[in-house]
Amino acid sequence: MATSDPVRPAPPAADVPGPTPAGPRSRLSRGSMGTFELTFFVVAAAGPLLIVAGYAPLAFLIGGLGAPGAQLVAALVLLLFAVGFTRMALRIRNPGAFYSYIGRSLGRPMGGGAAMLALGAYSVIAVGQLGAIGAFASSTVTALTGADVPWPVFSLAAILIVVVLGHRQISLSAKVLGGALLAEVAILLILAVPVLLQGGPEGFSFGSFAPSAVFAGGGTGAMFAIVFGAFIGFESTAIYAEETRDPARTVPRATFLAIGFLGIFYTFMAWIAVIAFGQSEVVAAASADPVGLFFTATEQYVGHWATVVMEVLLVTSAFASTLAFHNTASRYFFTLGREGLLPRRLAAVHPVHGSPYVASGVQATIAVLVVVVFAAFGADPYLSLFLLMVAPGVLAVIVLQALCAVAIVVYFRRHAGEGDMSIWATLVAPLASLVGLLVATWLVVINFDLLTGRTDWVNVLLLACLPVTFAAGVVVTRAIRRRDPGRYQFLTQTQIY
Repeated sequence: MATSDPVRPAPPAADVPGPTPAGPRSRLSRGSMGTFELTFFVVAAAGPLLIVAGYAPLAFLIGGLGAPGAQLVAALVLLLFAVGFTRMALRIRNPGAFYSYIGRSLGRPMGGGAAMLALGAYSVIAVGQLGAIGAFASSTVTALTGADVPWPVFSLAAILIVVVLGHRQISLSAKVLGGALLAEVAILLILAVPVLLQGGPEGFSFGSFAPSAVFAGGGTGAMFAIVFGAFIGFESTAIYAEETRDPARTVPRATFLAIGFLGIFYTFMAWIAVIAFGQSEVVAAASADPVGLFFTATEQYVGHWATVVMEVLLVTSAFASTLAFHNTASRYFFTLGREGLLPRRLAAVHPVHGSPYVASGVQATIAVLVVVVFAAFGADPYLSLFLLMVAPGVLAVIVLQALCAVAIVVYFRRHAGEGDMSIWATLVAPLASLVGLLVATWLVVINFDLLTGRTDWVNVLLLACLPVTFAAGVVVTRAIRRRDPGRYQFLTQTQIY
């Protein structure tokens, strides 16, 4: 960690304020990741195998044949969002991402609300993924060995490993995530090759991409609620900017690579399912066995050994997602501690590894407490811990993306005439993405029961947590303005890279 490296000022067009409170001791290790490491990091957070095997069948079941096309539409909307998002990353060089972009554009209280909502979203998603690890690992071990190991054992073991990796330099986590991601992609491509060579029972068909299939009505809205959630995590590229090499280049490239890869890969694998079962039968196959759709295809086209490997890699996919979101949540704790929205102690940096070790420890403690409580009440690790944690987190991130799209437009209209102000990048693309993100937000809200698996008061409670969390951030920020005006002026202003 370079503790004496001064803060490098951004170019004049970057709207840089005066001195900031972030001293050298509050800086994370620099130059730990390049473009591909950062891309691996954020793509692994999405859990490609978990999404393909777990959510794509549900998209077929609810939305019908147009699931592959819906994946493509969601990717295009998020690519439009990324156009303005990456421009903001170049102008506002603060790794707070949603917090800093929204705060600098719409006001510090709004930024404080966004900060608390983002922190809550990433934290609960990281914790919720531990339920998936426990559920998948327990069932896989039972199937392979006959041993009946309780799910909390695997969840708590995963937390221990995550803590060790989170304590070290981010590059170590990036290597672990990169290996897990390559394994996930490899097993799915092993399925895709024989399907393409054999052509399936009905040959090749592109009916899944016809507008009449994608926007067929009925369950289409619910299908889009699911596919938008599949991309959560790509926006965390800006959060890791401080730890990358040449962030002005790395962050935009990694953002577009992550969205592009996920969009193409999700679309391709959903289309592979159509070919494997036949256009006329894939929806019926998904309806009959949504959990086993891709495992059945793998068994048929590749063999039992590949099915076993896929089951094991499903566990590592959930672990990779947990590790990635744990690191993201830790860095939000760290950033908000450094900014003064949360206790300064959270901004402590490990003297050797340059990691936010205190923030990581706080996130791990939260995870342990939640797992222990759910286990004590005999809750199902997947239906309760996973779904009830991840669903509100996914919705919160989509809401933040929509709010950030508004902030992008406002910010660049306010700074019109300063530097490169492409109308496409600063107005057209953000507004187009805003429309898509608002629709996605509405679809997730009205179909929230599909994401939680509940139809009772629990959904109302979970949905209510979002505005309450945002309001708490606004209240905290205004309290800082009243009690410590000097500290308030520094909020969102720190320039790190």
